[in-house]
Amino acid sequence: MADVYKQSFKQNYTNNIELSIFNCGLERCAPGQTWGPGIRDHYLIHLVVSGKGTFEVGGHTFEVVPGDLFFARPSQLIRYTADEQQPWEYSWVGFNGACAHKLAAQLPFTDERPVHHTSDPEGMRTALTNIYSSRGLQPQDEAAMVGYLYLFISSLMKETSESKPHNTSSSSQYVLNAIKYIQFNYSHDISIDDVAKSVGVSRSHLYRVFMLNVGKSPIDYLTEYRINEACKLLRAGNLSIAEVAISVGFFDQFYFSRVFKRAKGVPPSKYLASQTDAPEASE
Repeated sequence: MADVYKQSFKQNYTNNIELSIFNCGLERCAPGQTWGPGIRDHYLIHLVVSGKGTFEVGGHTFEVVPGDLFFARPSQLIRYTADEQQPWEYSWVGFNGACAHKLAAQLPFTDERPVHHTSDPEGMRTALTNIYSSRGLQPQDEAAMVGYLYLFISSLMKETSESKPHNTSSSSQYVLNAIKYIQFNYSHDISIDDVAKSVGVSRSHLYRVFMLNVGKSPIDYLTEYRINEACKLLRAGNLSIAEVAISVGFFDQFYFSRVFKRAKGVPPSKYLASQTDAPEASE
Protein backbone atom coordinates (compact mmCIF):
# COMPACT_ATOMS: atom_id res chain seq x y z
CA MET A 1 0.00 0.00 0.00
CA ALA A 2 1.31 3.48 -0.87
CA ASP A 3 2.58 5.66 1.95
CA VAL A 4 0.19 8.01 3.71
CA TYR A 5 1.06 11.70 3.35
CA LYS A 6 -0.49 15.14 3.73
CA GLN A 7 0.71 18.46 2.31
CA SER A 8 -1.50 21.41 3.14
CA PHE A 9 -1.59 25.17 3.41
CA LYS A 10 -4.01 27.30 5.42
CA GLN A 11 -4.41 31.04 5.01
CA ASN A 12 -5.40 32.93 8.15
CA TYR A 13 -5.60 36.43 6.66
CA THR A 14 -6.59 37.77 3.26
CA ASN A 15 -6.48 41.09 1.42
CA ASN A 16 -8.96 39.85 -1.16
CA ILE A 17 -12.57 40.06 0.01
CA GLU A 18 -14.05 39.10 -3.38
CA LEU A 19 -12.51 35.61 -3.49
CA SER A 20 -9.95 34.09 -1.18
CA ILE A 21 -8.31 30.74 -0.56
CA PHE A 22 -9.08 29.29 2.86
CA ASN A 23 -6.94 26.18 2.49
CA CYS A 24 -5.56 23.80 -0.12
CA GLY A 25 -3.46 20.69 -0.33
CA LEU A 26 -2.86 17.10 -1.34
CA GLU A 27 -3.33 13.97 0.77
CA ARG A 28 -3.18 10.20 0.59
CA CYS A 29 -5.35 8.94 3.43
CA ALA A 30 -5.05 5.95 5.72
CA PRO A 31 -7.62 3.13 5.36
CA GLY A 32 -10.94 4.21 6.82
CA GLN A 33 -9.69 7.73 7.58
CA THR A 34 -12.69 10.01 8.19
CA TRP A 35 -13.39 13.71 8.48
CA GLY A 36 -16.64 14.58 10.24
CA PRO A 37 -19.46 14.61 10.69
CA GLY A 38 -18.87 18.34 10.82
CA ILE A 39 -19.55 21.70 9.21
CA ARG A 40 -17.21 23.89 7.18
CA ASP A 41 -17.49 27.68 7.03
CA HIS A 42 -16.32 27.83 3.41
CA TYR A 43 -16.81 26.12 0.05
CA LEU A 44 -14.71 22.98 -0.35
CA ILE A 45 -13.90 20.94 -3.47
CA HIS A 46 -11.97 17.66 -3.48
CA LEU A 47 -10.67 15.86 -6.58
CA VAL A 48 -10.07 12.13 -6.10
CA VAL A 49 -6.83 11.13 -7.83
CA SER A 50 -6.69 7.46 -6.87
CA GLY A 51 -8.44 5.01 -4.57
CA LYS A 52 -12.02 5.54 -3.47
CA GLY A 53 -14.25 6.51 -0.56
CA THR A 54 -17.64 7.87 0.40
CA PHE A 55 -19.06 11.38 0.79
CA GLU A 56 -22.07 11.89 3.06
CA VAL A 57 -24.24 15.01 2.89
CA GLY A 58 -27.94 15.78 3.26
CA GLY A 59 -28.74 12.29 4.52
CA HIS A 60 -27.29 10.63 1.40
CA THR A 61 -24.07 8.66 0.86
CA PHE A 62 -22.19 8.92 -2.44
CA GLU A 63 -19.50 6.53 -3.68
CA VAL A 64 -16.54 8.54 -4.95
CA VAL A 65 -13.89 7.19 -7.37
CA PRO A 66 -10.90 8.58 -9.34
CA GLY A 67 -11.90 11.52 -11.52
CA ASP A 68 -14.76 12.50 -9.21
CA LEU A 69 -14.97 15.89 -7.54
CA PHE A 70 -17.11 16.25 -4.43
CA PHE A 71 -18.39 19.60 -3.23
CA ALA A 72 -19.41 20.94 0.18
CA ARG A 73 -21.12 24.25 0.86
CA PRO A 74 -20.74 26.36 4.01
CA SER A 75 -22.88 25.15 6.93
CA GLN A 76 -23.63 21.73 5.40
CA LEU A 77 -23.20 18.76 7.72
CA ILE A 78 -20.78 16.45 5.90
CA ARG A 79 -18.56 13.43 6.39
CA TYR A 80 -16.09 11.83 4.01
CA THR A 81 -14.34 8.52 4.54
CA ALA A 82 -11.52 6.69 2.77
CA ASP A 83 -12.15 3.12 1.67
CA GLU A 84 -10.67 0.40 3.92
CA GLN A 85 -9.11 -1.52 1.02
CA GLN A 86 -8.35 1.23 -1.49
CA PRO A 87 -8.05 4.49 0.49
CA TRP A 88 -8.19 7.54 -1.66
CA GLU A 89 -5.64 10.17 -2.59
CA TYR A 90 -7.06 13.60 -3.32
CA SER A 91 -6.31 17.26 -3.90
CA TRP A 92 -8.54 19.98 -2.50
CA VAL A 93 -9.18 23.68 -2.25
CA GLY A 94 -11.36 25.60 0.21
CA PHE A 95 -12.48 29.11 -0.69
CA ASN A 96 -14.88 31.87 0.26
CA GLY A 97 -15.51 35.55 -0.37
CA ALA A 98 -18.12 38.02 -1.54
CA CYS A 99 -18.44 36.50 -5.01
CA ALA A 100 -17.99 32.86 -3.96
CA HIS A 101 -21.75 32.20 -3.85
CA LYS A 102 -22.29 33.45 -7.40
CA LEU A 103 -19.36 31.40 -8.69
CA ALA A 104 -20.48 28.27 -6.83
CA ALA A 105 -23.93 28.56 -8.41
CA GLN A 106 -22.32 28.09 -11.84
CA LEU A 107 -20.43 24.90 -10.95
CA PRO A 108 -21.64 21.41 -11.95
CA PHE A 109 -22.89 20.58 -8.45
CA THR A 110 -26.34 20.64 -6.88
CA ASP A 111 -27.65 19.65 -3.46
CA GLU A 112 -28.97 16.47 -5.08
CA ARG A 113 -25.75 15.83 -7.04
CA PRO A 114 -22.74 17.04 -5.02
CA VAL A 115 -20.40 14.68 -6.91
CA HIS A 116 -19.28 15.39 -10.49
CA HIS A 117 -17.10 13.18 -12.69
CA THR A 118 -14.72 15.41 -14.64
CA SER A 119 -13.92 14.85 -18.29
CA ASP A 120 -10.38 16.16 -17.67
CA PRO A 121 -8.96 14.68 -14.45
CA GLU A 122 -5.36 15.52 -15.30
CA GLY A 123 -6.24 19.12 -16.11
CA MET A 124 -8.19 19.48 -12.86
CA ARG A 125 -5.33 17.94 -10.89
CA THR A 126 -2.84 20.33 -12.49
CA ALA A 127 -5.07 23.30 -11.67
CA LEU A 128 -5.30 22.30 -8.00
CA THR A 129 -1.56 21.57 -7.85
CA ASN A 130 -0.86 25.05 -9.25
CA ILE A 131 -2.91 26.60 -6.45
CA TYR A 132 -0.93 24.71 -3.81
CA SER A 133 2.43 25.35 -5.52
CA SER A 134 1.76 29.11 -5.44
CA ARG A 135 1.12 29.13 -1.68
CA GLY A 136 2.66 31.82 0.47
CA LEU A 137 1.92 34.68 2.82
CA GLN A 138 2.92 37.60 0.60
CA PRO A 139 0.37 39.58 -1.46
CA GLN A 140 1.88 38.29 -4.70
CA ASP A 141 1.46 34.70 -3.47
CA GLU A 142 -2.20 35.27 -2.69
CA ALA A 143 -2.74 36.90 -6.08
CA ALA A 144 -1.22 33.87 -7.81
CA MET A 145 -3.29 31.42 -5.76
CA VAL A 146 -6.54 33.26 -6.45
CA GLY A 147 -5.61 33.51 -10.13
CA TYR A 148 -5.18 29.75 -10.35
CA LEU A 149 -8.41 29.28 -8.39
CA TYR A 150 -10.26 31.33 -11.02
CA LEU A 151 -8.76 29.12 -13.75
CA PHE A 152 -9.85 26.00 -11.87
CA ILE A 153 -13.37 27.38 -11.43
CA SER A 154 -13.43 28.39 -15.10
CA SER A 155 -12.62 24.80 -16.11
CA LEU A 156 -15.48 23.54 -13.95
CA MET A 157 -17.83 26.12 -15.44
CA LYS A 158 -17.01 24.81 -18.92
CA GLU A 159 -18.02 21.33 -17.82
CA THR A 160 -21.24 22.79 -16.40
CA SER A 161 -21.96 24.39 -19.77
CA GLU A 162 -21.22 21.16 -21.65
CA SER A 163 -23.57 19.18 -19.42
CA LYS A 164 -26.48 21.63 -19.51
CA PRO A 165 -28.39 19.87 -22.31
CA HIS A 166 -28.47 16.76 -20.11
CA ASN A 167 -29.14 18.06 -16.61
CA THR A 168 -30.49 21.59 -16.82
CA SER A 169 -33.99 22.33 -18.06
CA SER A 170 -34.58 25.25 -20.39
CA SER A 171 -36.83 26.90 -17.80
CA SER A 172 -34.14 26.88 -15.12
CA GLN A 173 -31.62 28.23 -17.64
CA TYR A 174 -33.95 31.15 -18.41
CA VAL A 175 -34.12 31.86 -14.68
CA LEU A 176 -30.32 31.70 -14.26
CA ASN A 177 -29.85 34.12 -17.17
CA ALA A 178 -32.53 36.44 -15.80
CA ILE A 179 -30.95 36.45 -12.35
CA LYS A 180 -27.57 37.22 -13.88
CA TYR A 181 -29.10 40.13 -15.82
CA ILE A 182 -30.75 41.48 -12.65
CA GLN A 183 -27.56 41.22 -10.61
CA PHE A 184 -25.58 43.12 -13.23
CA ASN A 185 -28.23 45.76 -13.99
CA TYR A 186 -30.28 46.28 -10.80
CA SER A 187 -28.76 49.74 -10.28
CA HIS A 188 -30.26 50.93 -13.58
CA ASP A 189 -33.87 51.79 -14.40
CA ILE A 190 -34.76 48.30 -15.61
CA SER A 191 -38.21 46.75 -15.87
CA ILE A 192 -39.31 43.12 -15.90
CA ASP A 193 -39.97 43.59 -19.63
CA ASP A 194 -36.26 44.38 -19.99
CA VAL A 195 -35.35 41.24 -18.04
CA ALA A 196 -37.64 39.07 -20.17
CA LYS A 197 -36.28 40.57 -23.38
CA SER A 198 -32.69 39.91 -22.25
CA VAL A 199 -33.36 36.15 -22.00
CA GLY A 200 -35.62 35.93 -25.04
CA VAL A 201 -38.97 35.04 -23.47
CA SER A 202 -42.25 36.82 -22.84
CA ARG A 203 -42.96 38.53 -19.53
CA SER A 204 -45.69 36.00 -18.71
CA HIS A 205 -43.42 33.03 -19.45
CA LEU A 206 -40.67 34.54 -17.29
CA TYR A 207 -43.18 34.88 -14.46
CA ARG A 208 -44.16 31.21 -14.75
CA VAL A 209 -40.60 29.84 -14.78
CA PHE A 210 -39.58 32.13 -11.89
CA MET A 211 -42.47 30.91 -9.76
CA LEU A 212 -41.58 27.32 -10.65
CA ASN A 213 -37.83 27.58 -9.97
CA VAL A 214 -37.47 30.38 -7.41
CA GLY A 215 -40.84 30.46 -5.69
CA LYS A 216 -41.31 34.20 -6.22
CA SER A 217 -42.10 36.52 -9.11
CA PRO A 218 -39.37 38.32 -11.09
CA ILE A 219 -40.43 41.71 -9.69
CA ASP A 220 -40.29 40.36 -6.13
CA TYR A 221 -36.80 38.97 -6.78
CA LEU A 222 -35.62 42.26 -8.31
CA THR A 223 -37.05 44.28 -5.43
CA GLU A 224 -35.59 41.96 -2.79
CA TYR A 225 -32.18 42.08 -4.46
CA ARG A 226 -32.25 45.89 -4.61
CA ILE A 227 -33.29 46.20 -0.96
CA ASN A 228 -30.57 43.78 0.18
CA GLU A 229 -27.97 45.79 -1.74
CA ALA A 230 -29.39 48.97 -0.20
CA CYS A 231 -28.90 47.47 3.28
CA LYS A 232 -25.24 46.84 2.49
CA LEU A 233 -24.77 50.46 1.42
CA LEU A 234 -26.61 51.79 4.47
CA ARG A 235 -24.44 49.66 6.76
CA ALA A 236 -21.33 51.03 5.08
CA GLY A 237 -22.47 54.50 6.13
CA ASN A 238 -20.87 56.43 3.27
CA LEU A 239 -23.99 57.52 1.37
CA SER A 240 -27.16 59.45 2.12
CA ILE A 241 -30.50 57.70 1.80
CA ALA A 242 -31.15 59.49 -1.49
CA GLU A 243 -27.77 58.36 -2.82
CA VAL A 244 -28.43 54.79 -1.71
CA ALA A 245 -31.82 54.83 -3.44
CA ILE A 246 -30.31 55.91 -6.75
CA SER A 247 -27.44 53.42 -6.38
CA VAL A 248 -29.86 50.48 -6.26
CA GLY A 249 -32.19 51.60 -9.04
CA PHE A 250 -34.81 53.68 -7.20
CA PHE A 251 -34.97 57.17 -8.64
CA ASP A 252 -37.73 58.35 -6.30
CA GLN A 253 -36.48 58.49 -2.70
CA PHE A 254 -39.99 58.44 -1.21
CA TYR A 255 -40.99 55.38 -3.21
CA PHE A 256 -37.72 53.73 -2.14
CA SER A 257 -38.56 54.45 1.50
CA ARG A 258 -42.01 52.87 1.17
CA VAL A 259 -40.64 49.75 -0.51
CA PHE A 260 -37.82 49.50 2.03
CA LYS A 261 -40.24 49.72 4.96
CA ARG A 262 -42.47 47.02 3.48
CA ALA A 263 -39.46 44.72 3.14
CA LYS A 264 -37.63 45.45 6.40
CA GLY A 265 -40.35 46.72 8.73
CA VAL A 266 -38.64 50.08 9.28
CA PRO A 267 -37.89 53.00 6.97
CA PRO A 268 -34.30 53.39 5.75
CA SER A 269 -33.72 56.31 8.13
CA LYS A 270 -34.41 54.11 11.17
CA TYR A 271 -32.44 51.23 9.68
CA LEU A 272 -29.50 53.57 9.16
CA ALA A 273 -29.80 54.91 12.72
CA SER A 274 -29.87 51.38 14.14
CA GLN A 275 -26.64 50.57 12.33
CA THR A 276 -25.01 53.79 13.51
CA ASP A 277 -26.05 53.23 17.13
CA ALA A 278 -25.03 49.57 17.24
CA PRO A 279 -22.14 48.98 19.69
CA GLU A 280 -18.78 47.86 18.38
CA ALA A 281 -18.36 44.08 18.57
CA SER A 282 -15.59 43.01 20.94
CA GLU A 283 -12.76 40.81 19.68
